[in-house]
Amino acid sequence: MTTDRFVPAASDSRWQERWESEGCFRADSASAKPKAYVLEMFPYPSGRIHMGHVRNYTMGDVLARFRRAQGYEVLHPMGWDAFGMPAENAAMEKKVHPGHWTRQNIAQMRAQLKRLGFALDWSRELATCEPDYYGHEQALFLDLFAAGLVFRRESEVNWDPVDMTVLANEQVIDGRGWRSGALVERRKLNQWFLRITDFAEELLDGLGSLDQWPDKVRLMQENWIGKSRGLQFRFARPEGGEVDVFTTRPDTIFGASFVAISPGHPIAEALAAERQDVADFIARCKQGGTTAAEIETAEKLGFDTGLTVTHPLDSSWQLPVWIANFVLMDYGTGALFGVPGHDARDFEFATKYGLPITRVVASRADEADAPLAEAETIAGVAVNSRFLDGLTTDAAKAEIIRRAEADGWGEGKTQYRLRDWGVSRQRYWGTPIPIIHCDACGAVPVPKDQLPVVLPEDVSFDIPGNPLDRHPTWSKVDCPSCGSPARRETDTLDTFVDSSWYFIRFASQPDDKPFDAAEAQAWLPVGQYIGGVEHAILHLLYARFWTRALERIGKLSVKEPFKGLFTQGMVTHETYKAGDGSWLSPDEVRREGDDWIHVESGHPVTSGRVEKMSKSKKNVVDPDFIIDRYGADAVRWFMLSDSPPERDLEWSIGGIEGAARFVQRVWRLATAERQSAGEDMALRRKLHRAIAAVGSAVEGLQFNKAVAAVYELTSAIEKAAPSADRSAAISSLVILVAPMAPHLAEEAWVALGGSGMAVDQPWPAHDPALLVDDEVTIAVQVNGKLRHTMNAPRGLSREDLQAMALSAEKIAAQIAEATPKKIVVVPDRLVNIVL
Repeated sequence: MTTDRFVPAASDSRWQERWESEGCFRADSASAKPKAYVLEMFPYPSGRIHMGHVRNYTMGDVLARFRRAQGYEVLHPMGWDAFGMPAENAAMEKKVHPGHWTRQNIAQMRAQLKRLGFALDWSRELATCEPDYYGHEQALFLDLFAAGLVFRRESEVNWDPVDMTVLANEQVIDGRGWRSGALVERRKLNQWFLRITDFAEELLDGLGSLDQWPDKVRLMQENWIGKSRGLQFRFARPEGGEVDVFTTRPDTIFGASFVAISPGHPIAEALAAERQDVADFIARCKQGGTTAAEIETAEKLGFDTGLTVTHPLDSSWQLPVWIANFVLMDYGTGALFGVPGHDARDFEFATKYGLPITRVVASRADEADAPLAEAETIAGVAVNSRFLDGLTTDAAKAEIIRRAEADGWGEGKTQYRLRDWGVSRQRYWGTPIPIIHCDACGAVPVPKDQLPVVLPEDVSFDIPGNPLDRHPTWSKVDCPSCGSPARRETDTLDTFVDSSWYFIRFASQPDDKPFDAAEAQAWLPVGQYIGGVEHAILHLLYARFWTRALERIGKLSVKEPFKGLFTQGMVTHETYKAGDGSWLSPDEVRREGDDWIHVESGHPVTSGRVEKMSKSKKNVVDPDFIIDRYGADAVRWFMLSDSPPERDLEWSIGGIEGAARFVQRVWRLATAERQSAGEDMALRRKLHRAIAAVGSAVEGLQFNKAVAAVYELTSAIEKAAPSADRSAAISSLVILVAPMAPHLAEEAWVALGGSGMAVDQPWPAHDPALLVDDEVTIAVQVNGKLRHTMNAPRGLSREDLQAMALSAEKIAAQIAEATPKKIVVVPDRLVNIVL
């Protein structure tokens, strides 16, 4: 029985249960259908989903449902990126185990996602914090270790002295730990690394094949890899030895005024062992972070060592050697030569310490003596550079490299900005690194038959630091090689490792190994990957590396994990502040005329900028509340309709109410329809154009255009008289909206007497012949001025067009008794009557 109104509260759960009970969205790897893999970046289980999640997963869901209707076997899975620091923070603050907090959040977010009716294969659900996932990750880590793609070395890290852990660059904010607020220090630790630099060139070359990725993302990855051609050369030390440097601008070598070495450079460390003032300066340098942003913005600090080096092109030219806080051992050679005239950082340093600043590049040769008010990082011609003078920048570079190689003091070299991936984290809530340290045997892999190495449950977060280091028994084991007492590695893996292969595990989930290559390759690469642009560099780069590494060691025959990539915009909302400056949530305010009022107190509220929804500014909207009030389909429809998907979407109550009204419009058409006879050729054409337009828009992820085409068709149906074509149009409309408003579509399909479920119906086919207009609009001019327009059959003859124009009432009145001197007819376009 149908009702006058569509009732989401009754419909949504009914169809969600039906889809689940019939296994509608379970992917069958053995299916003979063509395969489509649609994937949104899996979420971190932080507690509740937000509107950004809703938008992201709605987009992927529409595409997955569309592909299914097209006849594909669709893989559209869901899982949880469940390791990481937030869970440990919760353990400290809430006195709960990270696993309990995480799994509780997963249950809550899973329930919220299911309320939106997403076509997800929940049978493949995974969470990276579970041993049945991270145990396989440990096995893959050991495969890479055996292939020489994993190594351990001492490196400089960001160290939080309060939380007692290494921080990623992104976790250092204004020189302080993101959680503790403590001043970050530089510290050397033995860390595990993956040899991503071995793949730098192929990761760069592979970007050329990713023509379904946004150009901006490919450029961001290209810049991060940072291929550059330059010169690696040596400054000789008068007392013996050398200082190696690398530069991409060897043409500026005659502008050198100093050599700077890292506080961790062997020369600096040797001096510190002998001189307290050097040791004190190095200790001061270690109080800053290692992020590029921190280094660039921090005050430039230097220490004159009193040492000098000899310029390679002039044996009488001695350059002072300084220790500088902006030079890192992990970047290049740990030393550089400063050219203040043409590097902003060097200019700041030289200005502070009174070092020479010389122009060696100019736009024109006659500007050699032009003063430098700031560093000019330009290409031009060499000046004040002896034998290079007058050469272009490129020619000067080539000449210096030639001379360096001919004279044996340097070599041309291609270098990359990319550094090997440090994966060690001094945390509990992560994948245990499956290595055992033995005093006799060194680092020994855990035998694979002993995997997974499972995290102990009985840990304490009462004091900062890694609980694994303090556990009384967990790390104490025998060496698998010699049987002597040994110790487990207590560092855990960077959580980016967890998300670097989860898409492979989604595709194939055997119990006894990470994946079956044949089954995984049947699905891979992911046809369409959807997620935020904030992951454009690290996550995507690491996933590309991991896939290529598995291909190199023979585990896969796929090199690129994601064929298509789409980065969606954020969901934004206006912000509100009370009189005391505190943030207010949208449900705490109401509008009265042009003003905002605090609901509880009645006091005026200041409305602020429209910004990304965030808990800190309280401008979030609870999806559950909106679903309760308007239903899942209205929420989904609004997420798709109001803005191009790559742009930000501003949340508005008017927008969601408009979406809810549209749901009712479709419902009224479906429930009021009765089969009728007769034809409506105009409506038939509009239907087929809508079918083509919606399909094309969804294919191109232009969901707002798909919505616009559906709106247009709906309006045309509402205006049309009863006919067989109108009945057909309503049935097709229901299938067109099914990927976007699936619960409505199912109810409407039943109301129309359709067989089976809407979700199982094929995508409507359009007739290409009906996409061509059979009528054209003809402009009628008198003496070159537009006086009338008329509709005419396409292809009408010149004679007939002329007759139509002359007989038109408006034109007849214009001409009166005059006799036209000439009539120009352009078929299908215009008639111009010259009097």
